[in-house]
Amino acid sequence: MKKIFTELSVLACFCLLLLSDVAFAQNVTVKGVVKDDQNLPIPSVSIMIKGTTNGVQTNADGSYTISAPANATLVFSFIGFANQEIPVNNRPNINVTLLPAANDLQQVVVVGYGTQKKADVTGSISSVKGEDIEKFTVTNPIAALQGKVPGMTVANSGAPGASPIVRLRGVSSTKYADPLYVVDGLLQDNIDFLNPNDIESIDLLRDASSTAIYGLRGANGVIAITTKRAAKGKTTVNFQSTVGVQHVANRIDVVDADGFKKLYSAQLANASLPPFDYTNFTANTDWQDQILRNATINTNSLTISNSGEKSTTLLNIGYNNQDGVVRYNNYKKFVARLNEEIRINNNIKVGGNITGFHWRNQPTSVTLNRAIWAAPIAPIQADDNTYYLMPSFQTQVLNPVAEMNRNRNTSINRGYRFNGSLYAEVKFLKDFTWKSTVYTDLGFNNARSYKPLPFSFIRLGEGTNATETQYDKFARTEIAQNTFESRKYQQDHTLSYSKELKGGHRIDAVVGFTTVFMSSTSLNGSRRDTTLNVPFDPKFWYLSNNIINENNPTFNGGGGNEESNAGGFARISYAYNNKYLLNATIRRDGSSRFAPKNRWGTFGSVGLGWVASEESFFKDNIKGIDFLKFRAAWGRLGNSNGIDPNLYQLALSTGESAIFGNNVYPSIVNAYLPDPNLRFEIVQGIDVGLELRALSNRLSAELTYYNKTTDGILSQIILPSVADNYFTNLGKLTNKGVEISLGWNDVIGSDFRYNVTGNFSYNKNVVNSIGNTSNFQIVRGGTNVTESGKSVGYFYGYKQIGIYQSSADVARMAGFPDSAPGDIAFQDTNGDGVITAADRTYLGTPFPPYSYGLNLSMSYKGFDLAIEGQGVAGNHIYTQRRTGSFAVLNYETNRLNAWTAPGTSNVEPIINRNRANNYLFSSYFLEPGDYFRIRNVQLGYAFANAAMKSIGVQKLRLFISGQNIKTWTKATGYTPEAQINDILQSGADNGIYPVPAVYSFGLNVTF
Repeated sequence: MKKIFTELSVLACFCLLLLSDVAFAQNVTVKGVVKDDQNLPIPSVSIMIKGTTNGVQTNADGSYTISAPANATLVFSFIGFANQEIPVNNRPNINVTLLPAANDLQQVVVVGYGTQKKADVTGSISSVKGEDIEKFTVTNPIAALQGKVPGMTVANSGAPGASPIVRLRGVSSTKYADPLYVVDGLLQDNIDFLNPNDIESIDLLRDASSTAIYGLRGANGVIAITTKRAAKGKTTVNFQSTVGVQHVANRIDVVDADGFKKLYSAQLANASLPPFDYTNFTANTDWQDQILRNATINTNSLTISNSGEKSTTLLNIGYNNQDGVVRYNNYKKFVARLNEEIRINNNIKVGGNITGFHWRNQPTSVTLNRAIWAAPIAPIQADDNTYYLMPSFQTQVLNPVAEMNRNRNTSINRGYRFNGSLYAEVKFLKDFTWKSTVYTDLGFNNARSYKPLPFSFIRLGEGTNATETQYDKFARTEIAQNTFESRKYQQDHTLSYSKELKGGHRIDAVVGFTTVFMSSTSLNGSRRDTTLNVPFDPKFWYLSNNIINENNPTFNGGGGNEESNAGGFARISYAYNNKYLLNATIRRDGSSRFAPKNRWGTFGSVGLGWVASEESFFKDNIKGIDFLKFRAAWGRLGNSNGIDPNLYQLALSTGESAIFGNNVYPSIVNAYLPDPNLRFEIVQGIDVGLELRALSNRLSAELTYYNKTTDGILSQIILPSVADNYFTNLGKLTNKGVEISLGWNDVIGSDFRYNVTGNFSYNKNVVNSIGNTSNFQIVRGGTNVTESGKSVGYFYGYKQIGIYQSSADVARMAGFPDSAPGDIAFQDTNGDGVITAADRTYLGTPFPPYSYGLNLSMSYKGFDLAIEGQGVAGNHIYTQRRTGSFAVLNYETNRLNAWTAPGTSNVEPIINRNRANNYLFSSYFLEPGDYFRIRNVQLGYAFANAAMKSIGVQKLRLFISGQNIKTWTKATGYTPEAQINDILQSGADNGIYPVPAVYSFGLNVTF
């Protein structure tokens, strides 16, 4: 037996040696270079032979050499990048490009007075990289976020320099719903002063648990922005520039001269009025074409950075120049930011950040609805100083071109803003860090305007009336001046502790104290001359007695306020074996906006996470899933935003005047009725979700459910008994919804890589209660209502069910006493057989409950392509521009389908201004706000590094792009992005400034 065993052992060893020799004979030596998506080499990349423990790492220049079987598969992996598996296939050279891992779990995000790895987060935080912002030709970086983050609604405006309206997870208040911006730690209400190309990352904190550490300021969500810093060990110069043309792709369809004559003649006939004599009105003027234009936009950014052993310095200079698509409208923006950090030793460093911002705005000199309303039959002008008046039926409508030319370049609006910070950071006892930062933000705005003399006007004769030239010889010039100053001072002091303990325990904690003081002052005045007209020269546009007689009518006003906030906070984050996560915060916060007894509140949050993929049973039994985390969080915080300071106190204002003898005595009245018990709103909510990474981190998914309630809503109401404003805490509302994000990131071969991401969100907004009675309503404009059981500011009016086709219809159907054939037939909501104000009902919400985005990027060798789309659904838009009844206005083309006889239309009513019922607010004036838009298409080419280095260039990329190039919608305005800034009265389109398509060319070069 022993002999047999020995012989078998020898035979086995021989076979193994033989197999080894064969395998060795089949091995090939593979060489290559591993680079990132910016074509830069990556050192220390792990290259393993799949199924073995054999592997190597790339060296400093990204190159590697490995011996592997000809039929083996190499696995390339590096922290922060998606793994790649590439078959050898007997190839001696394999070059690889690694892509950043989708939603990289090692990515650091801002969590409020600190940072945290994405893998450890237990709330809802999304991040957008600065390079994604740079793809858009915009003057405000928030405009580029549209469609990128679930739960975020962005309503852009095409007006130069305009700030987008942002809503995170719906509307949490009836007074103010804007998120808090935190720029490098400084709390802000807007980020107009930022250069879009100077942003490193934007983190969006959407749930109550993530924002609770901001106390009374974070109830509407937090947008934390980190600006760029100098890269360690590098000295670089980067220049980015884009030049683009803006074009209004969707104009409002109004009839031409022939269409107008047809419809106006029908209107007169329907009202039994004599026809209009068009003999002298032979023009066919496209007023929109006269007002709108193709406009240029130019953005530029220069960044110089240097990092040494002891200090880092970064200087960024930006210049943006945007012409408006409305003629003579322009906005210029100048930004300069200097960042400096000095490392005294390994434990102590100091630094600072200062930004200077200057803007110049030339506002529009005409409102767009003038171009929509003006009759196309009127000519424009006879010469440079003589224009034609509108026909007699449009005496209230000004000649749009005359208005535009008279007021062009008559305003000077300039502003300056300076903000900065100084900080010192000390590390001690190995695990502790103390950091103190002081901030300041100073703003100075001034404006001057001039009202010039009017032009001469020609009134064309109608019928037997003669044509005449008119000039207002009593018109005088007028001058106005306005100044505004704002000051903000903030200080933050934090002590943090970070420790990894034995047994897999990890603790991060921070405690801190912060204060903010804000104040502002304003002064305005105007003076109209009665004897001497001021020249059209800006050097005379001052309220000076040397220019305008001091006895001329003068109007002036001013204001100001001061307020402060103070708070202490603490946060602890705990992780055990990277599997079990705990995040908890607490904050004691106070605001001077409220009475001392209601000034302070205590807020906090708790978040739990379980990384199931780290469990041994998961690793042993479930394949293909790289990461799976379940998380749940609860948070409670306050909201003091959106109300003026000290509303709990009595304020007085000037009322109507009375005359006694030769003297005039003004009366003093209450400015509002104070509520001594006024307090901040209470916002609390839960957030439950899961995060998934699968298939070698190529697939990413995130699903979240949230439920957030605001109690004690800060509201302004009018008391019927005294008709005074009253600010109080009134009612409760809830926002609940779901958010879904999906992504796929992959490489085909070694050169083609692509990334697809999509997001979807649904938010349901419900007012749980208003006051103590269920039937209490807050009504705005006769169109929007806020009441229990419905969404905030919903549309409230009559519901159209058709058109009365005949007298029999009028007799058979419910209606008003004067309803007639051709009128809109409204729904008899209460079933009493007649139409009255009691039949008004819910008609929809101005706030889109559904929003979604779809983004695709791909690259091949030096080429890259990005396509981004975005849309909303479920809301409605009020076409307020169609409701004017003060004059005969031009008709939109939908009125060509108006009812003329039975069976001709069941949607468009008869054209007759005497039929007042047809002008009541109803669903007829609402249209779907759903849309899907191609937000951006960009094609770029990055030149090979080797070729560029020979001329001293590290990177050169050229690109062409198109923004807002196509929109699918049933909305008929310039843009389907209805205005949602006024919470209680949103969704109206009265000639919204167009969001134009932008076609641009740009370059990005680094030295």
